[in-house]
Amino acid sequence: MTNRIAGLRRGLTNYGDRDFSLYLRRSFARSMGYSREILERPVVGIANTGSGFNNCHRHFPEMLEAVKRGVLVAGGLPIEFPTISLGEVFLSPTSLKYRNLMSIDTEEMIRAQPMDAVVLMGGCDKTVPAQLMGAVSAGLPAVMLVAGPMMTGRHKGERLGACTDCRRFWARYRAGEVNAEEIAEVEGNLAVTAGTCAVMGTASTMACIAEAIGMILPGTAAIPAVHADRLRAAEATGVAAVNLIGSAVTPNRIVNQKSVENALRVLLALGGSTNAIIHLTAIAGRAGVPVTLDQFNRLSDTTPVLVNLKPVGNGYMEDFFAAGGMGALLRELKPLLHLDCVTVTGDTLRERLEDDDADYVDRTIIAAREQPFEPQGGLVALFGNLAPKGAILKRSAADAKLFEHEGTAVVFSSLEDLAARIDDPALEVKPEDILVLQNAGPHSPEAMPEAGYLPIPKKLAQRGVKDMVRISDARMSGTAFGTIVLHVTPDAASGGPLGLVRNGDRIRLSVKERRIELLVDDAALKQRVAPAHPDAQKPTRGYAKLYAEQILGADEGCDFAFLRPQ
Repeated sequence: MTNRIAGLRRGLTNYGDRDFSLYLRRSFARSMGYSREILERPVVGIANTGSGFNNCHRHFPEMLEAVKRGVLVAGGLPIEFPTISLGEVFLSPTSLKYRNLMSIDTEEMIRAQPMDAVVLMGGCDKTVPAQLMGAVSAGLPAVMLVAGPMMTGRHKGERLGACTDCRRFWARYRAGEVNAEEIAEVEGNLAVTAGTCAVMGTASTMACIAEAIGMILPGTAAIPAVHADRLRAAEATGVAAVNLIGSAVTPNRIVNQKSVENALRVLLALGGSTNAIIHLTAIAGRAGVPVTLDQFNRLSDTTPVLVNLKPVGNGYMEDFFAAGGMGALLRELKPLLHLDCVTVTGDTLRERLEDDDADYVDRTIIAAREQPFEPQGGLVALFGNLAPKGAILKRSAADAKLFEHEGTAVVFSSLEDLAARIDDPALEVKPEDILVLQNAGPHSPEAMPEAGYLPIPKKLAQRGVKDMVRISDARMSGTAFGTIVLHVTPDAASGGPLGLVRNGDRIRLSVKERRIELLVDDAALKQRVAPAHPDAQKPTRGYAKLYAEQILGADEGCDFAFLRPQ
């Protein structure tokens, strides 16, 4: 083991003289006040994604100190380093576009800098998958530490949590039920602490998946960001990172076919974010593990929804933590899981669950497997001539009355077209129609934003319409809800049939049959030509050019082709 502990000797800068390189490195390190003795310790790098453009991570300075404390206690030398940080609402056109850039940054900094193990500090939506993708590719021992969810706020006696309640109140505002003064008051009470969204959105879903797959310490996914246990978890994570040094327990070994299947089971039982399918596919792809939507449907048919949290249910992440958290959920799923999977602690999932003797579970939040909230998984994949490579519906957050539905397409050719016409009083639309958004997928200039949550046209919202079938090649926030078909693949911008839909076409949705069909015959479709996107010109420089050349479809996790193992 010891011959693999290199500390500052790892990856010396090349001056053609190794001894000089080490001498110079130590000299510069000592300029920062380190003693020669402590510089002999194994090094734990800490990837710190704190940023003024990332509200979810504003408590990272305190967490960072706790990680360092744990590393020092265990005999290591903690050295933090910054990477790109992705604050969901502060990025244009969307954070997904920069997830792969962050994964490259993470991978290369782990490789280029002298460290024997690494702690990955992330939380806000795309930071967790970006770091896991980079860590799997880098192959160095790594352990993740997530930000933890926000606590809820209050408004007129009602609990509020970002961002399901954000959307609920905004829909009421659009419908004229809430005035400008009240929506401003709500705005100030939706996100009231550090941490990620207070509901089972993408960030919390990815935290739970990271625990299910074995990349964070047991029981740490759901600890609220401002809870003292979050700091204790940070300290323990520092200790765990030192314990990983020199071991073969690396992310590219932890992430395998069985652990990925466990993570998919957890996603379905949570009724978690649709984004997680894209992220988990990308993470697994870095380890050479395929994730198919056919496989996903097979698991969905046999995995019940066991968690009652918004946007699927009523609770918040703080309730999930108090109810028993991931330990309680994994115990319920135990007969469906691969228990021989190894985690960052070195223990198997079986050993973890045998040691987990907690006896209290709040059954209003985490159901028993024999008495689930819903008998099948919260998400389902759809196929058909409109989505030859698949699409996703979050059925646990949808209106079951619309699961078997045929309607007339009302088409928006771009996000600009949607913004210009959705609230136009002259828009020809009925409640039974199907809203279709084109050119918002990964190959579009918009780079697959969370725009799949198309607003209900204002004139219908004011009549009390709460839901409609909506279809797009875009994504949807994990905090959103509605009968929304997402991730239509191939996307319109890459020549997929979604781009051929016209106003007045009939579309049929059948959740029972797992189908989404454009009811236009093939001969008629062949006569159609997809309209050119107004911003379809390919970028000529920088990251935008790299993105346009390398981006893969949703079915391959929207990763870059050249980053996947050959």
